[in-house]
Amino acid sequence: MQPDAAQQREQAHMLLDAVPDSKIPAVRNLLETIVSPLSRALANAPVDDEPICDEMASELAAARASLERGEGIPHEEILREFGLSAEDWEQMGRTPIETAPHSPER
Repeated sequence: MQPDAAQQREQAHMLLDAVPDSKIPAVRNLLETIVSPLSRALANAPVDDEPICDEMASELAAARASLERGEGIPHEEILREFGLSAEDWEQMGRTPIETAPHSPER
């Protein structure tokens, strides 16, 4: 007879408690990819090994320097770029996301 979900969860917790500290990051990453489809997709995404051109490198350096000086873009400005208000943002935070059914793991 298969153990029920609560028993399996308890067994998983016991196994996690037995994992050496040095292996915790790897286990956490594995669990994250199981729990989060986005994390799984990102982990499996092809590596973009295209070299960064001089112009892009310069823009990245300027952006990093701007952030170090505390000159980030205000949240409200980003929302405006997407046609959203602070109230829209708050409402989105209170609205549950409906997830589409997915196929079982193979």
